[in-house]
Amino acid sequence: MNKRIKVLSFIVITIFLGCKNESKEIVKPETIKSEMKKKEVVYQVFTRLFGNTNTNNKPWGTLKENGVGKFNDFTDKALSEIKDLGVTHIWYTGVPHHNVITDYTKYGISSDDPDIVKGRAGSPYAVKDYYNVNPDLAENVDNRLEEFDALIERSHKAGLKVIIDIVPNHVARNYQSLTNPEGTSDFGAEDDKTKTYHVNNNFYYNPGEAFKIPDWKNGYQPLGGENHPMADGKFEEVPAKWTGNGSRASQPDVNDWYETVKVNYGVSPDGKKDFDELPEGFDTEDYKKHFEFWQEKTVPSSWIKFKDIALYWTAKGVDGFRFDMAEMVPVEFWSYMNSHIKMKNSNAFLLAEVYNPSLYRDYIKKGKMDYLYDKVQLYDTLKHVMQGHGKTDNIPPILDDLSDIEHHMLHFLENHDEQRIASPDFAGSAEKGKPAMVVSATSTTAPTMIYFGQEFGEPGEEDLGFGDPTRTSIFDYGSVPSLVRWVNNKTFDGGQSTTKEKQLRDFYKRLLNFTINSSALAGNYQDIHAYNQQNTEWYNDKVLSFVRWSDDEQLIIISNFNANNTYGFELQLPEDLVAKLKLQDGEYEIKDQLYNAYSSTLNVENGEAQVRIDIKPLESFILKIK
Repeated sequence: MNKRIKVLSFIVITIFLGCKNESKEIVKPETIKSEMKKKEVVYQVFTRLFGNTNTNNKPWGTLKENGVGKFNDFTDKALSEIKDLGVTHIWYTGVPHHNVITDYTKYGISSDDPDIVKGRAGSPYAVKDYYNVNPDLAENVDNRLEEFDALIERSHKAGLKVIIDIVPNHVARNYQSLTNPEGTSDFGAEDDKTKTYHVNNNFYYNPGEAFKIPDWKNGYQPLGGENHPMADGKFEEVPAKWTGNGSRASQPDVNDWYETVKVNYGVSPDGKKDFDELPEGFDTEDYKKHFEFWQEKTVPSSWIKFKDIALYWTAKGVDGFRFDMAEMVPVEFWSYMNSHIKMKNSNAFLLAEVYNPSLYRDYIKKGKMDYLYDKVQLYDTLKHVMQGHGKTDNIPPILDDLSDIEHHMLHFLENHDEQRIASPDFAGSAEKGKPAMVVSATSTTAPTMIYFGQEFGEPGEEDLGFGDPTRTSIFDYGSVPSLVRWVNNKTFDGGQSTTKEKQLRDFYKRLLNFTINSSALAGNYQDIHAYNQQNTEWYNDKVLSFVRWSDDEQLIIISNFNANNTYGFELQLPEDLVAKLKLQDGEYEIKDQLYNAYSSTLNVENGEAQVRIDIKPLESFILKIK
């Protein structure tokens, strides 16, 4: 059963098949060059799982049985080790108070109904209180906000910027904030529930109808069938609200996001927008102009509520946000929201989950997003290559297609929604992720993101109840075996890690630290793959190569995705590229920057260049031209 169905616009990218004859240079815009000198790396960590060393991992286990990580597990030592991995930003996933089954009524927190909670630990994307944090994560529940404030401070002390989630499209069905700042009210508190829609209603309603929980399928039962006083097949909601993924049925399907309700942004059921739209050409204006545009304009209630939430966390020192399913919210709202955030913190890191390539430029230019997931194009293509049935020929055209927005397309190979690389349904081996990671981290100026445990080759094998094996469950209490070994009884020194885990983490550490210190990776790009496919004997579609350079650094990057074959060939640089690199006739030493174990000689003669490459299975070189 698919627990989290994405609402996507599926696009068949057939234009990427085949090679191009020309090699194309992508030059980063001058505005980016002046603002962004080095790449950034985001470490996504599922906060509840990070410091949990309880290895019980019982399916549907309680917090007491399976344990839970805490804010305080991110000690100075732990944060220092994360920083030293080559990380600039840490995304603490699952911080806002979301539905959980654990009983916190003695702290004045209402109980959550298992009939509208996924798993026992709950989905972090069914937020119950945006002005507080998950009580599971605190040593002292009464002081949970203060404990998170202290974590922000420790993170900053370690040199890490802090990102948390905001989920604008939907909230938990039983949203109830205990700590609203003065002047703010809960979502839906002022709604006219006699109407399906009103511009200032926070939700959509089915007047005269009561909500019904889904008909469970495939033997599913809340809490795995455990007897629980609230797991009675009922949840009182009158009138019924529309469900988070847009289902209008009073009884959503089991595959709908039934635990959440859709937020109304002033778009009527027939699609009419009851708010001002941005003037034509406004996509070229900066966030200050967008901020000015919205002054004195009337906007829907939900806009104001989410803007206030973002500014609340910004004032606490949060440095940025990851916006869940941002494409399901009007782009005009993002112009309003993000310009307000940027006016408070011009360096805020704003990352959005957007899957429809036709919307990318609107959400970047009109919505003022800094970064979007590059999932549908680069991630999906790299995954196919890693699995052995895709061609590297399809990668350069993607980089070409996104060249005007390449800096804004964040790259990843794992996150909480995707399968672990080492899982049998993905690649079955963490080693197969190494060439893809080099390409992902070095092919553009955009940030790189890794998911905690990725650096150890975590396979995500545990069946903890609601969540699927192959992914580390975000719905259940449990621990992550490879991480437990590295945490090593809270010493965070890898004392129990296997040799392979240590070697893989060393690879990630070398790669990520190189990327954040390389001027070339914040500079220019040119594909040499297509040129070599047509002109170099033994070069093939399991290898990928490109060149990155700046005024003071020149790199030739090559990866072998084949798990079985070593390749040897004379890699060639086309004449136009040799001219751009200002290489004179002669010999140049080139040396690998990852392990410093491979070197060769680049021969330049009559404006053409070639270098002997011998590359082993799943090996990558970042070759610096001396």
